[in-house]
Amino acid sequence: MHASPICLITGANSGIGKVAALELAKKGFDLILLCRNLDKARPVRKEIKAVSKTGRVDLIWCDLASQESVAQAAREVIDRYDRLDVLINNGGLFIDKEQYSPEGIELTFATNHLGPFLLTNLLLDLLKKGHNARVITVASEAYRWNRSFKLDQLAKPASYSGMGAYGASKLCNILFARELADRLMGFGITSNSLHPGAVKTNFGGGGGGWQSTIFSLMRPFFISPEKGAETTIYLASSPEVEKVTGLYFEKCRPLTPNQDALSDYNAKKLWTLSEQLTHLRDWSVAV
Repeated sequence: MHASPICLITGANSGIGKVAALELAKKGFDLILLCRNLDKARPVRKEIKAVSKTGRVDLIWCDLASQESVAQAAREVIDRYDRLDVLINNGGLFIDKEQYSPEGIELTFATNHLGPFLLTNLLLDLLKKGHNARVITVASEAYRWNRSFKLDQLAKPASYSGMGAYGASKLCNILFARELADRLMGFGITSNSLHPGAVKTNFGGGGGGWQSTIFSLMRPFFISPEKGAETTIYLASSPEVEKVTGLYFEKCRPLTPNQDALSDYNAKKLWTLSEQLTHLRDWSVAV
């Protein structure tokens, strides 16, 4: 008999992450929830456990903005598990005002791209031991808000705009997923990204600036988290996409992104920059 598939998901205590975790638990996945706010996450874990087929729902603290926290969470996962079948990079952030991570990197880019980049790389050995392992990165059509992709300004933008920083980080998600697909081709691990749709959650509403007001006004027209989570659940569990890799999905179908997102040059340059900014080789030795 096959052991239950093990799925790790970031940002699972609300919105589409929570819905995806609930549905995958019902499908018989063991779950590892990586969450920044444990007070919010504990009742959610209980909720997921109540519907889980296997009853195995683990909770590990992780702040994706902090590389130290990401490395610590990865160590805990490696200590507790001997394989990983699905990794869902779902956790994300939108902020109006410019802020910086503990490493001095613009917070949106640090949280939405560098955190998942580091986490995924540190967990690669477990994914290689998984059964037809899949990496799923939640991007967004907001990547189109990024008017000109300046790699040298991702960590420290010359001028800050919440929407610009968010759009750039989502473009990074698509580029990362594609480059990862290339690098993992020989290991039978797939990597895809997706646009969940404009989802009705608390996301983007807490900044207090004009952009938050726009989110609030538009929210009634957004889709439900249940609808928004469908593509994530599909990519994590459907046999149809078992061998599909390097694509960008919307509504459970591949969507062709723009030239910026399809650029191998951008993808490779971003990978090199991300390795440098996360000191990836140092962490790999430490873990």
